[in-house]
Formats: sequence, structure tokens, C-alpha cells
Amino acid sequence: MESLRTLAKPQSKQRIWITRTAQVAFMACVALFISSFAFLFAVRLFYIGRALPGVHAAGVNLSGMNQSQIEAALKETLTYSQSGMIVLRDGDNIWSANPIELGVVIDIPAMARRAVEVGRQGSLADQFQEQIEAWRQSRKIPAIILFDHVVGEYYLNGISQEIELPSIEASLSVQGLDVTASPGQIGRQVDIESTLSALSVPISNFHDADLELVIQDLPPEVLDASEQAAVANELLSEPLRLTAEGADPLTFESQELADMLRFEIVENEDSAAYALILDGGKMTAVLDPLIPELDRDPENARFIFNDDAGELDLIAPAIIGRTLDVNATLSSIHNDINLGKHESPLVFVYEDPQIGDDATAEELGISEPVSDVETYFSGSSPSRIQNIKTASSAFHGLLVAPGETLSMSEVLGDISLDSGYAEALIIYGDRTIKGVGGGVCQVSTTLFRAVFFGGYPIVERHPHAYRVGYYESGSGSPGPGFDAAVFVPVVDLKFTNDSENWLLLETYVYNNEKKLEWKFYSTSDGREVNYYSDITDEIEAPKDLYKLNEDLDKGKKVQIDYRVDGMTVTVYRTVTRAGEVLYQDTIRTRYLPWQAVWEYGPGTKLPKDVIIEDEED
Repeated sequence: MESLRTLAKPQSKQRIWITRTAQVAFMACVALFISSFAFLFAVRLFYIGRALPGVHAAGVNLSGMNQSQIEAALKETLTYSQSGMIVLRDGDNIWSANPIELGVVIDIPAMARRAVEVGRQGSLADQFQEQIEAWRQSRKIPAIILFDHVVGEYYLNGISQEIELPSIEASLSVQGLDVTASPGQIGRQVDIESTLSALSVPISNFHDADLELVIQDLPPEVLDASEQAAVANELLSEPLRLTAEGADPLTFESQELADMLRFEIVENEDSAAYALILDGGKMTAVLDPLIPELDRDPENARFIFNDDAGELDLIAPAIIGRTLDVNATLSSIHNDINLGKHESPLVFVYEDPQIGDDATAEELGISEPVSDVETYFSGSSPSRIQNIKTASSAFHGLLVAPGETLSMSEVLGDISLDSGYAEALIIYGDRTIKGVGGGVCQVSTTLFRAVFFGGYPIVERHPHAYRVGYYESGSGSPGPGFDAAVFVPVVDLKFTNDSENWLLLETYVYNNEKKLEWKFYSTSDGREVNYYSDITDEIEAPKDLYKLNEDLDKGKKVQIDYRVDGMTVTVYRTVTRAGEVLYQDTIRTRYLPWQAVWEYGPGTKLPKDVIIEDEED
């Protein structure tokens, strides 16, 4: 035990010695830290407002300098803006400039501020650390270069004005019948943005530069128009013909084409070229007046009913309707003339008729006659008979659709000498005179009776001013009140096919019997027609009127109007089907009394009890 105590004593003294040594070391470190802090703080106090030790820029030691001193020192060193050299080239052309002329400046004040700020930014620990690093390793302030592109652009614009070339389009001109082409020119200008970008590299490194200007080519849309000139000259070498089926070609002579010829740049996928066009306004002015004669409505095929076979016999094929498409025609013409063609078809929009040539009676619901009437025209002049044939033929084989309202005026169209009519007597005002189309009312009266006795709805009907003997003659005439006047386009006769089947119209003129027959074919739906008429207010015609005609021989008399008594006729019609009333019509006609009129030659003895025109005046 004693020996153990003896050994323990030296170890305790050793620990005490180590502890004291650590305390001394710690105190030394604290003292060193305090002294270092005091030293750094003292340095900062000494360098207030000045760069701390170790701060450099552009090879200049800035330690201890304030901002003004730093700026002065750097201005002497950083002279690149004034002394540097930028050489720009364009082929043999050379331009030299100092960087400052291109907008290059060195921001020395900003560099001076940064130099003074070293060791004075951030937390206190960060500041001391930066201060120590600058002292030990040196802190270099980078040069701050400003490149003002606005100034550089201004400088380069001046160069561009010296070397730029405008872009010039190739052109075509017409002199008489000759088309010539003038070549275009590729323009050029300085690509300022790309040139400034290329200059940024040497400038940022304070280097002189010798650079080619970046040049931008400005090609025109069309550089060469000689090919289009050749096409235009070929176009003007002969007339241009516009064609259409069933019409004479429309011809434009070469000089007309030259006056209308225009050139328009057209963009292709990867290029552009001139296209030949004709003045749209002038072409439209030519085409628009042709529309009425070129356009046509679709027309159903025409048939007659074969009573023996119970089928339809085709008498006129269907006509496909067409409408001139002016815009599409202009486009087609332009396409053709650019291909060197001298003939171009007019473009139409086509419309098929409702009934084609292959229609059958069964399809249309036609199986039997449903109305058949006749009127007589004995005593009519050849001209009047011609007009009856012409007007009635417009309806022969015509089909009226279920629900359709037929207008006689629309079917007849133009009544003129050009459309096959002749001059004959017509009622005009209070006289019967010669006029184109006299006799058409024989046809309208016959149609009216076919409609009336067929039991179809009458939409529009106008009576004559006075009773006409033709319409009350012949066997089976229903008497006065069953006539209908038509005066295209003002006075019309209209009726509606209200049945579920098509209605086929047939007209026949019998010269020997002086008779017009009108037939309706369809399928009867069982309708029946009952009617009666009432005559009231009869008025006797005035005495005959005699008028002097110097061109007639002595003793010659010619009657030009005929005496007819006036009256009011009211016709009542009831249309029934299976006991049900479909329609009840009241058709009232007030006929004026009509005076007979005679013309006589000079010196002719006149009957007594007549009116002479001179005496009447």
C-alpha cells in the first residue's frame, strides 16, 4: 500500500503542469486574437475613406488612395477607349475608329468605388476576412467596360450609308404590243447587330480589332422578269378567245389585251415571280353584260303522256342550269394566259334539273288525264294564230311539281318579234289595236279553264276589259266570265298544283278546226268541280264610231273594233273530294260595254244613227 501511494504522487504533479500549460496557451491565443483584432481595426481606422492594403487595378497599387486619387491614377493607365484602334473593312474600303467613337468607355468611377468598398461590405467577420485576403493575396479590381450600342449603331449607320445599295425589283413595261423586262438589283446594307456582336469580343478584352463588316444582302422579290416578258409577248401575238358551250366566242384583240394587261408579284414556295393578269374591273365590265345570255335556269325534261302505253315519251331533254362565275372565270383566264394559251373557257356553276330524261310516269305519279279543255279561234288572222302556237308551245310537255305555283308570265318570258311573236290585235286601254303578241290571251284563257275545271287553286287571274267573241264561241263554251288576260310581266295568271303528284301539261293547236286544246295529266285524287254563273248589270254598247282614214279609198269602210254589251258575271266554284269541300271560289268579272269602231275613206257615205269622230269632238 505504501508503495502504491509513492507511485501516485508524481502523476498528480504532471497533470497539474499540463493544465497550467494549456491555460497559458489559451491566454496567449486570446491575447493574440485581441491584438490582431486591434491591429486590423487600427488599420481600418487609418484607411478610412481609402483603399485598404492589397487592393490593385490595372497594375496600379491603390492602397491608401481615396476615390478621387484612384480615378486619377486609373485614367492615366486605362486609355484603351482613346488609344485603341478598331479597323472595319468592306472589300477595299477601310474605316478606322477609336473604341470611344463606337461607344466604348471604361467606367473608372465605378472601379474606384469598388476598390474603396473592398473589406467594407457584409458582416464584420466578412469584412475582416476580405481585408486579410486582400493584404495577403492582393485583390484585383476588374476593369468595367461599357459598350453603348446606340453610339455604335450610329457610327455603323454612317458607314452603311456609304456602301448600301437599294433593293430594286425587276419590272415589266408595255409599249404598244411589246413587253420589255428591266432587271432587278440585289440590295446590301451593314448588318449592324451582327457587326456590334463581333466587336464585343475584342473590346471586352481591350484588344484592337481588324474585322470585316457583316453585310446583309437584300434580294428583291423578283430579280429577273425576262421569262414573264416572253410569256406576255406571246399573249399579245394573237387575240384571246373566251369560250362557252352554246355561245359564240368572246374575242379580245391584241391591243385590247395590251390595254388591260397588268403584272402582279406572286409568292411561290421558295421564290416569287410576276404573273400576268388582266384588269379585273375592265374584264368584269365586259363579262357582266353577258350574264343574262350566258346564264340559264335548269329545265326539266319535257314529255307527253302515251295513252296507249301508259308511259312518258321524251320530247325535249333536260337542260342543266348554269351561272357564270365571274371571279372563277378571271382566275381561270389568268392561269391560262400565264401558260401561254390563247383560248380560255368561261367558268360556270352548274345546277342539275329536278327531272331528268329517264323519269317515268310511275315515279312522277302520272297515269291519266285530269283536265281537258278546248277554245276556238275561228276568224283569227295568221298573225294571231302564229302567236297562239308560239305561246302554247312554251307549255307543251311542261311539268309542275307537287306544291309548285306556276306563273304563266314566267314561263312565257319575253314576248317580242325576236322570240317568235307577230303583231296582231290586242286590247290596249279603251281600244283594240295592233301589238306584238295578240292571241296570247287565247292561251291564257284556255289554261285558266283547264285549271278551273281541274279543281286546282287559282292564285292570280285578271279578266279582259270587255267580252271577246273567241272565248265564247265553239261547242262546250261555258260562256262569259271564263277568260284570263296576260300582259307580261304586269298581268299574270298563276295556279298551284296542290296534289301529291306531278302535273304534266300538253297543248295542241288544230289548224283545220281552229281549236286550241289544253290537257292536264296526273293521277286523280277524286276531286270534283261544281260551278254556276250569274249575269247582272247588263249595259248596252254605245253606237258605232266612225273615224276618217285618209289612206282608204272613197266608199271603203273597215271595222277595227266590235260591238259588245257590258255586264257583270259572277262565277261560283266548289271543289270537293269525298264529300269534303276543298275550295269555294267566287270569280267576279265586270265587262265594260264596248263600242264598234270603223274607219272610212274620204267621201264615203256613212250610215245614220252613228257617231262620227269629228262630231264627237
